[in-house]
Amino acid sequence: MVGYVALILAIAAGIDLRERNAFHDAPAQHAAFLTAVEQGSAEGARAVSAWFSEHAPDRSAARTSISLAASAAEHDDFDFARRYVGDVPEEIEQDQATLDEDFERAWGRAVPWLVIGAVLVAGALVLRHRRRAANADVVELVNRFVPPRPRWRRPIFMVVNGVGYVLMVAGFLGVVAVTRAQEIPWGVRGIMLVGGLISLVIAYYLLRYSRPRSTPSAAAVLQSDWRRPVLYLRGFDDDPHAAVVDDLPGALPQGLLSIHSREEQLVGALGAFGPVVAVGRPGEPLPHLGAARFYLPGDDWQTGVRTLMDMSQLIVLRLGEGEGLWWEVEQARTTQPPSKLVLLVPGEHNGLVERLDAQLPSPTGLEQFRTGQWTSAVVVFDQDWNPRVHGVGPFPGDKNKYGAPVFYVARAIQAALQSLGTRRRALGIRTNRGMLAVFGKALLLVPVFVLVVYFLRLIFLW
Repeated sequence: MVGYVALILAIAAGIDLRERNAFHDAPAQHAAFLTAVEQGSAEGARAVSAWFSEHAPDRSAARTSISLAASAAEHDDFDFARRYVGDVPEEIEQDQATLDEDFERAWGRAVPWLVIGAVLVAGALVLRHRRRAANADVVELVNRFVPPRPRWRRPIFMVVNGVGYVLMVAGFLGVVAVTRAQEIPWGVRGIMLVGGLISLVIAYYLLRYSRPRSTPSAAAVLQSDWRRPVLYLRGFDDDPHAAVVDDLPGALPQGLLSIHSREEQLVGALGAFGPVVAVGRPGEPLPHLGAARFYLPGDDWQTGVRTLMDMSQLIVLRLGEGEGLWWEVEQARTTQPPSKLVLLVPGEHNGLVERLDAQLPSPTGLEQFRTGQWTSAVVVFDQDWNPRVHGVGPFPGDKNKYGAPVFYVARAIQAALQSLGTRRRALGIRTNRGMLAVFGKALLLVPVFVLVVYFLRLIFLW
């Protein structure tokens, strides 16, 4: 915000400087006008009048005098034109003094903000260097498994992504306005409805194509945060279920819209702990949206997972089928502190509970949590690896029944970790972080538009 204000004020001061410098030739133009009058050239007088109209400040007495004199010259009344420009030198001095004062005033307003902005930028650069150094070892490891990307790809698709978000927000708000504003004429409502629906369709395809291509790499995600990562482990067969976009109960009447998948919402909640990374399915053309993907070699993936387990502050593992996933459960249980592991239990867990109970000193009692949901329970462990199970709501009597399914998963994770002494607030609310960010990005277009207008004025001296 400080940088934005400083930039606006600096550009405004630059505009005043341009206007002051542009009026610097006013005395020479006045002399050219007198020459044209002496020579009886109405065309020359008109050219000087056009120059003053373009370069003189608002409410300029010199511009008014030159304009009246030029009008008289066009009617061949050159004596009258001479009388009109008699006081122009003094008026030019007054205009130049006004332009000097305007520039000094504008520059005086900009300097404090520029100084504060420079200090904040210097501090941000220092923090950025420290942030990059904090996860340097993890970044070095992940970088070996991140496929190379053309540098141009992400910026271009971020622009496409932004256009898609703008069309989505505009179309959605247009449709909501049509359904609520009864005083709008039917013809206008029809146009707004059709335009809104077309915007939503275009936005859907733009976002579907651009969002996976505009996501930052796992290394970039780790470099943007000084906290140790959260490692999200799951079976690859769960990716289609995690990519489902659940309805957000109560959102449409409130003018809200979610386009974010279950995994994106879960990563939003886990972002309270740190950047979330996951192993991607080998050979997939594009990464799934959610945790930042990196790709381990098929012949030695266990080494990478074990190393990342050691480097991570939290391991969130979703139970499922597959020997590789159960190898990860075994490694986490035998090599990591118990408080570091969080298990997500699917709603349908045929045979999973028995296999998990066989590895623990006491049974989990997860058979009662067979709900058919994407995730039915969260399991954490005390220092002796005894399980603590927290069901995923909503439950009878629950006051908040308007969250998406992942909202309740996040609340269960929060309660489970709190029972171990790890406190993070508002994990459920953070699941909607992506949705709120969409509207925030759309609102940011307003100051960006103002900034572009000011910049164009600086360049072209509007």
